[in-house]
Amino acid sequence: MSKTTLGVKLDDETRARLKTLAETRRRSAHWLMKEAIGQYLEREEAIEQRNREADEAWQDYCETGAFVRHEEMSAWLDSWGTDKEGPCPDLER
Repeated sequence: MSKTTLGVKLDDETRARLKTLAETRRRSAHWLMKEAIGQYLEREEAIEQRNREADEAWQDYCETGAFVRHEEMSAWLDSWGTDKEGPCPDLER
């Protein structure tokens, strides 16, 4: 994997905070920035994935009209982790 240098402009206060935290954590400011960017990307990509899945589910509902009643889904979820856990409720149309 190739690596490229990328500059980030920070205001003085943010740069000082980064330096302080890096010293406290005994890490470089570079390491903290890479870690923060990596965590941000993972979080935002997960949000995008959930949004895509929600859009797909909505499209499926619009095409099929299939759904599970709230009461049935709640009862099923309440049974999770108990001795009386049942199967997922069937879709209704």
